[in-house]
Amino acid sequence: MSLQLEAYAPQDAMALWWLGQTQGRPLLVGQLHLAAGRRKVALEYAPAWLARGFALSPDLPLQPDVFVPPERDTAAGAVDDARPDRWGEKLIRTLYRPGRLSVLELLYFGAPSRFGALGVCLGAGRYRPGGIASAGVRSCSAAALAALQRATAAVRAGEPLSPPQARLLAPGASFGGAQPKGLLAMEGAQWLVKFYPDCELDTALVEHATLCLAARCGIEVAFTRALPLPGGAHALAARRFDRLGAQRLHVLSGATVLRACSAPPGYPALAQSLRRLAPARAIRAQQREVFCRMVFNILVDNTDDHEKNHALVRGAGGFYALAPAYDVVPSGQALGCQQLWVGKAGTHACLENALSEVHAFGLTKDAASQLIRGIVAEVNGWQAHFAALGVKARDLERLAACIDGAHLKAQRAAFGPRTCVPMSR
Repeated sequence: MSLQLEAYAPQDAMALWWLGQTQGRPLLVGQLHLAAGRRKVALEYAPAWLARGFALSPDLPLQPDVFVPPERDTAAGAVDDARPDRWGEKLIRTLYRPGRLSVLELLYFGAPSRFGALGVCLGAGRYRPGGIASAGVRSCSAAALAALQRATAAVRAGEPLSPPQARLLAPGASFGGAQPKGLLAMEGAQWLVKFYPDCELDTALVEHATLCLAARCGIEVAFTRALPLPGGAHALAARRFDRLGAQRLHVLSGATVLRACSAPPGYPALAQSLRRLAPARAIRAQQREVFCRMVFNILVDNTDDHEKNHALVRGAGGFYALAPAYDVVPSGQALGCQQLWVGKAGTHACLENALSEVHAFGLTKDAASQLIRGIVAEVNGWQAHFAALGVKARDLERLAACIDGAHLKAQRAAFGPRTCVPMSR
């Protein structure tokens, strides 16, 4: 099946809209146009947005300029966060088969269910989104989940989709990743449902268990559920944090925030960015949260902690707060390196490195060490916690090879069990 839109012809300019109004119609933000041999998408704010809007990200100040991203195959600043992930790109190729697929087309076909509060359409006179609106599934029943799983399997296999199947899928509802996914309506909210078809582990259940363990450490995490699938595996359902009821929330990925920093892209720079993005009363708590997430990722061997797996959500007052932690799962590789900069030793995944720049997190070394001891106390019991949530012994054994391997176990031993303190928020 191809849902190629007959009215669409490749073009080099489109309109960017703000969809975050609690009441009223969408507002025109400005014009997007292709630049640098059609390998970049630039933004120019509209006069009305310059007068009454806000800077979409730190690298897009409210100025009458043309903002061109530094990297090829990206869009300017926060606009890049509105485009689909790798799974969404695959859906767009399957559903629409557009004659051209620049970053501008990816933004256009990202669907009304796209992540965040920005929208893209062809003209500046009226907001008319491209793509189809995803209906998702309306229950987490076995039949509904099976239908969603079949639709994602058809896309992966290059098979034709029926119109109902196409409307189960959401090209732009996620920040990053290539895992098949769709939408689920549950408990009055939208949930993203993610499948792991090629994993030896029951990765969805492991991810749910890991996030629950992080919550025991006092870390704010996304609401998740492990949904049973035929054959004993699970899908992961995560409640969208870019929605508050019917309202769309503006979200900046860690990639966008860190790109605007002069420091190496990493946890210290992310913590420092909160000094200008978070409200003054919340800065210290938010920086502490970044530190705890960094330490937890090190200790559970989550080395896929790249910039797109961190985000900030814009509040009503114009300030930002860390989004709940998401996409946190043991990598099972024992690489000993994080994706993000940890401390003075770069990305080296060790607690000594985590303590090397504690000032960037607004902490003293003693306070940081106390936080580490609290996290260690919880991570020491990870096997019992995972087993209680249904993770099979076979998967526990594979995970233990890394989480309880010599490198990480020795680090935990150096910080416990003395003076373990509860990680209350």
